[in-house]
Amino acid sequence: VRFDTYVVNTILLLFLQRVLLLVASDVDALCACKILQALFQCDHVQYTLVPVSGWQELETAFLEHKDQFKYFVLINCGANVDLLEILQPEEDTFFFVCDSHRPINVVNVYNETQIKLLVKPDDDLDVPAYDDIFRDEEEEEEESEAESDGSEPSDKRRRFEEVCFFCFSLKRNKIMRALCSSILSFYLNDMLWWAIVGLTDQWVQDKITQMKYVTDIGILQRHVSRHNHRNEDEENSLSIDCMRIAFEYDLRLALYQHWSLYESLCNTSYTSANLKLWSVQGQKRLQEFLADMGLPLKQVKQKFNSMDISLKENLKEMIEESASKFGMKDLRVQTFSIHFGFKNKFLASDIVYATASLMESIEKEGPETTNFIKALDSLSRGNLDKLHQGLDLAKKQLRAIQQTVASCICTNLVISQGPFLYCSLMEGTPDVRLFSKPVSLCLLSKYLLKSFVCSTKNKRCKLLPLIMAAPMDVEQGTVIMVGIPPETESSDKKNFFGRAFEKAAESTNSRTLHNHFDMSIFHVLVIELKTEDRSKFLDALISLLS
Repeated sequence: VRFDTYVVNTILLLFLQRVLLLVASDVDALCACKILQALFQCDHVQYTLVPVSGWQELETAFLEHKDQFKYFVLINCGANVDLLEILQPEEDTFFFVCDSHRPINVVNVYNETQIKLLVKPDDDLDVPAYDDIFRDEEEEEEESEAESDGSEPSDKRRRFEEVCFFCFSLKRNKIMRALCSSILSFYLNDMLWWAIVGLTDQWVQDKITQMKYVTDIGILQRHVSRHNHRNEDEENSLSIDCMRIAFEYDLRLALYQHWSLYESLCNTSYTSANLKLWSVQGQKRLQEFLADMGLPLKQVKQKFNSMDISLKENLKEMIEESASKFGMKDLRVQTFSIHFGFKNKFLASDIVYATASLMESIEKEGPETTNFIKALDSLSRGNLDKLHQGLDLAKKQLRAIQQTVASCICTNLVISQGPFLYCSLMEGTPDVRLFSKPVSLCLLSKYLLKSFVCSTKNKRCKLLPLIMAAPMDVEQGTVIMVGIPPETESSDKKNFFGRAFEKAAESTNSRTLHNHFDMSIFHVLVIELKTEDRSKFLDALISLLS
């Protein structure tokens, strides 16, 4: 795949004054932001960076800055709504939207003046013809008169409403694909690494399929090989040694190189679910698994870096061979690692977990943007202290997730509501504050659904989606609720909760807030809801989906 330079060049050529950069609070967006920041610095483009975590903050940021700026860059936000209708900008205001969320609003696709969607020119958007969606005013008036007479709306009108409501489902396209052209132009390893981390975040969050991940890994591997080859020239070799990226097959174990192997096995969703570690029998299987590898318990329970070198030399092969015997055939995964000198080595997934944990830290330290700035800084090679802080937070988060999963399964908190599974965390649950954040709750929901599918004998329940709720703000009396698609090997995962959530809220007058950027039919849907409205909202949802 060739990365076209049109995207970056368009931005740099049109920006004749200071730019406002609106960046969503997710790892993928941070990586794209780092790439843009590097490009702006190279071309001396002045910009102001404003983090936005939802639609309300996006609107507020625009209103506060619209008089000072004419050019706005939106990263991982704005594509799936009608921006002009929501923001009501002046005609001389321009938006450059670089967003991985789907579906993209079809109005944005056809706006050729104020909105520029930053996608590759050769991307197959499969957009219907303009005349099939937008009609002239006379035709609208005729149909309006016909409807006022009590007649049924025409097929064309019905199609128009359907397309406008659901926007338009486009093929998945990561934001890094739009910006990756800069890597070839500037030959900067930093940019290549941020692209890798962005891709890995998409995979960790289940926003892309395994097949898509492997395909894009292959593309990035060619760039990694070209930009990280050894040169006989001593000076060049030294610079590469300071920061070197390598492709490798590694273990699908979270943070194991910065943890103990035992802790990683216990707190990785894939191994925990397959071994059923929440049960006594599962703990026995873990001991059998370690014994089959011939690894002493004393070795696997100490820090990975402290393990005997003789054991670590063939560790990957030993684990992979034994994992196959225990039904874990996908424990090896294609990934990239980065070396800072000779001491520090990190996998791309390590960076994803660390950065996400920093961004959703519940520790109060200064203004609300503190977590965003820390997470952004952790992606720079000069801020290893913040990266290590993020790794520590990520370990706490993964422990909390697995303990909560075990508790939910052992106490039968996951219940079938007919068309979906439902689980609710009560105030007072250990570590419940961690799950008041959307990314953390989404991770918990996915881990819980995977574990529940492995534990239940009910074949029907294995095919159901999951809705999970957790306290968000006790003082305001709100809960955060996520809906995720069924746990299936199919690459065609669809999330149909979006419209159902809206209808359930409307029919019961439930006070909900759809403030999160992800409104995808491919991923997770997140809403905020008043606690006292939860029961009637769920009843309406069951009725709608039954």
